[in-house]
Amino acid sequence: MEKRRLYGKRPPNYDKPRALEPAKPVAGLVLRRSSLLEFVSWALHICLPCVIGSPYPPLLTKKRDAAIRHLDTAASELAASTAVAEASSPAPAALAAVRPSLRIALLGYRSKPHAGGQGVYIKYLSKALVDAGHRVDVISGPPYPEVDPRVRLIELPSLDLYENGLWSLRPHHLRSLSNIIEWTSKLTGGFAEPYTFGRRAVRYLRRHRQDYDLIHDNQSLSHGMVQLQAMGLPLVTTVHHPITSDLRIALSAAPRWHQRLLIRRWHWFLQMQRKVIKQLHHVVTVSDYSRQDIARDFGLQPAGIALVHNGIDTEEFRPLPGVIRKPLRIMATASADAPLKGLRYLLQAFARLLPRYPELELLLVSKPQPGGRTERLIKRLDIAGNIRFVNGISTAEMVHYYAEASIAVVPSIYEGFGLPAGEAMACGVPVVSTDGGALPEVVGDAGIIVPVRDADALEQAIESLLLDPQRREQLGVAGRQRILERFSWQVCAQAMDDYYRRVIADANR
Repeated sequence: MEKRRLYGKRPPNYDKPRALEPAKPVAGLVLRRSSLLEFVSWALHICLPCVIGSPYPPLLTKKRDAAIRHLDTAASELAASTAVAEASSPAPAALAAVRPSLRIALLGYRSKPHAGGQGVYIKYLSKALVDAGHRVDVISGPPYPEVDPRVRLIELPSLDLYENGLWSLRPHHLRSLSNIIEWTSKLTGGFAEPYTFGRRAVRYLRRHRQDYDLIHDNQSLSHGMVQLQAMGLPLVTTVHHPITSDLRIALSAAPRWHQRLLIRRWHWFLQMQRKVIKQLHHVVTVSDYSRQDIARDFGLQPAGIALVHNGIDTEEFRPLPGVIRKPLRIMATASADAPLKGLRYLLQAFARLLPRYPELELLLVSKPQPGGRTERLIKRLDIAGNIRFVNGISTAEMVHYYAEASIAVVPSIYEGFGLPAGEAMACGVPVVSTDGGALPEVVGDAGIIVPVRDADALEQAIESLLLDPQRREQLGVAGRQRILERFSWQVCAQAMDDYYRRVIADANR
């Protein structure tokens, strides 16, 4: 893997003035006039949130007419895309021989490799596109993804305050307006990373635009993406699901008014995303359920949103015949303290099963917050002795854990796609899943589906499989076959290749 750091050890001076643009000193800094205006707008918003409507001021560009959405996913094309997704794809080498390769920049504002779907998406999509014969650069902010050695990783450093904390700020960081925005936002409870990543990506791609045939943004939905589109760069944006869903669920789980206030403040970047997505020409999502949610929450037409399902790496996620399953081990992958993932309902179901199955074990691929709601619930239910947490594990370790598990449970209240379900199925593990979000699209009839927020239903479904080894075996085989036929990354890469070429053809009209 070729890895390229753009600015050495120190965080980059993203706002260094150009030679032809006069600069003026302010408070010991040298910033462009446009940057000064932008910072004034930002500062006013921090101080007067009731006056300024959007928390993230757009990059200062010439005012232009609203972008026209190209409905390049009309009914006939959607039907063709579905047919492609359901058919077996040709070998990547054969696909590359038929079509010329593309130079693709895949963007991610944060791409943590082992938690959350964005780093997983970038890792496996970039690998599948390289397998199909394309050249792929991943341009990411921290935490950085793990990528295939054939993929070039270009790092765009940030302050990464959620890892380093507010006290990590140093005087040289103040040379960058993006750093200042990031720090002041975190200080006031906000989350500016999508916005500041967009600024940094624009600066990099303005210098390297000739290196790429297409830019693919992974859900930053920042003002910078509108600017890249205005520069004439063919742009695709993946939206896994609208973060409005996370906001609603988080608010419903917050019992106190001040908690709800902080939650709303952190999600203020949604105001930017609502504006940006309406200006983008080419938006793609990973499930039909997400497409309907995005259209509803962001005021779009479903026909204007393309559908390319996520994939599962069926070479990495596979059964391990040499590993003996533990008949009383249940496994789940979920962010421990995120209400969206519904872990509390699984813990309640598990507690009810323990009196009948005292040797039952729950392996959670998760990292609970010390003293957080998950730890408190485990203590209250008195089940800590039967629960094991693991985190920061490699893919190989994850696959080995799946091979040892007899049942995988996905208790999520909402999933834009459902990678944990797909990965467990690819490993031949029988799955019990809720009907949250797009999970029924992934699981289909190859698993047991129960209602969300229903600990009783989870308990009954898990027990039915504990008592029936033959059904566990049947569902494991059916799940693996379903992923191979419908959700492999080869199928995804072929569908994405088709979509890329429609976008490029549209840009060349």
